[in-house]
Amino acid sequence: MNARTKTSTPTRDYPDLHDHIAALDEAGLLIRVDGPINKDTELHPLVRWQFRGGMAEEDRKAWLFTNIVDSKGKKYDMPVLVGGTGSSPGVYSVGMGVPVDEINPHWEKARNNPIPPVIVEDAPCQEIIFEGAALDEAGNGLDGLPTPISTPGWDNAPYLTGLGYQTRDPDTGVHNLGTYRAQVKTPRRLGINTSTESRNGGYMHWLKYKERGEPMPAAYVIGGPPSVAYTAMCKFPEAVDEVAVAGGLVGAPINVVRCRTVDLLVPAEAEIVVEGLIDTEYLEPEAPFGESHGHVNTQEFNGFMEVTAITRRRDAVFMSYLSQVHPNETTGIRAIELEYGFRRHLQEHLGIKGVIKVVTHRALTGNRKIIFVVVERDVPRTEIWRALYGVMTQLRSGGKIVFAVNDDIDPHNLDSVMWALAFRCAPHDDMQILKHQDRGHGPSEMAGGEGDSALLVDATLKQDYPPISLPKREYMERAREIWESMDLPPITPEVPWFGYSLGDWPEALEEEARRAVAGDYWDTGARQAQRRRKDVAMNTDVTEVE
Repeated sequence: MNARTKTSTPTRDYPDLHDHIAALDEAGLLIRVDGPINKDTELHPLVRWQFRGGMAEEDRKAWLFTNIVDSKGKKYDMPVLVGGTGSSPGVYSVGMGVPVDEINPHWEKARNNPIPPVIVEDAPCQEIIFEGAALDEAGNGLDGLPTPISTPGWDNAPYLTGLGYQTRDPDTGVHNLGTYRAQVKTPRRLGINTSTESRNGGYMHWLKYKERGEPMPAAYVIGGPPSVAYTAMCKFPEAVDEVAVAGGLVGAPINVVRCRTVDLLVPAEAEIVVEGLIDTEYLEPEAPFGESHGHVNTQEFNGFMEVTAITRRRDAVFMSYLSQVHPNETTGIRAIELEYGFRRHLQEHLGIKGVIKVVTHRALTGNRKIIFVVVERDVPRTEIWRALYGVMTQLRSGGKIVFAVNDDIDPHNLDSVMWALAFRCAPHDDMQILKHQDRGHGPSEMAGGEGDSALLVDATLKQDYPPISLPKREYMERAREIWESMDLPPITPEVPWFGYSLGDWPEALEEEARRAVAGDYWDTGARQAQRRRKDVAMNTDVTEVE
């Protein structure tokens, strides 16, 4: 980690998690639950309902539980925050400190202008320290943390989920902060699952330490500044330090502090830090755990960490991500960065013209599997196919089905996508199957053969089409005013909700339509009578003979 040292009392020019919670509360985006909640059976299921109960995305909020108990009646001395960083666009916006429509440019600026962190000696995350024999006392180890069970009825233990594991490349010294699950196994042992399909970050570090025959120093960071939470969720090149990008997000260096028992630098404003050494000789069974691909990840052999220290703030807030079936909290965090990264890759790295945006499908599939490239009208077909293939080069585990659509199609509305597929796509010309793809993130036993495949679909307009057969916008808007004046149930427009031209609409027909709404359609009937002919078959298009 390329960091500067500061020895004075640490200051910061960015919000920590406590500031963020206060901002959410002020914005009306925080639900505070003060009654007793069982972390093992009630906590995550309660928050889950705002994602599986038909609630609109913009209505979802962060949840702060202040009275935590477990199934054995134990009470915990710290609150738990769930949904605090990405449960809705509004929550994400508060965490980023910019309006929703400015988030992508904000990411662009941060990526291009990372700010190295600064090392401090006194850190909030080390106000309380347990290490050595003190960890063996009841409540001083992992048994003192109110770690929820994410998927009650399936998970085999509580799992740490947010923020993630901090590791370091032993060759370059570059740190990686990755959001991996961590099974709570004993008060002094923690599991690790490092997403081996991505082949970056913690897993690659583990392989290097294994080759050296050394255990891997690691620290699980729980909670911290929102900017750090967002960058930890992203996939950056291995040479990029996520904490430096977090500094770019807030325009100031993030404070980091040296761990007590391992050679690592962690965010100084983390809520809790679990330090330890990960064995590189042995693996042991880990999971089941409800995963973000929407299925339970059954048991695997994975790594484990022997805990050497736990440090925390005096007023620590335990942060847990709601993951599992999409949409969820991590969907919202990951989607914006992924979509931005895809668009940037296509436009800047591959130089493809006419790409407007890239949208990832979220519900159930979770950002990676179904991807939509939205392109301008009249983009050459060669560019459309370059974009479809280009998506497949950006993310190793992404792209099961990739659609290209025009900008009048709303990728968030699958009815709209199916409409384009039905009327703008000829399967024999407009679909390609790519073989020999990675299986990626998902239950491997459900995929046949040695690899996977991807379907690329060009569902764009290949020629001018007649207008969409809905009233023009001005008439739909006037009708909505009448609807609302009648105190009828609220309506949410779905694309398309008004008619518009797709190129095949001559002025002569526009004039006939104008006459119709003006009440002059009798004139049109008279003019049509003057154009009668007997040398054409029924259903002959007028443009073929006139």
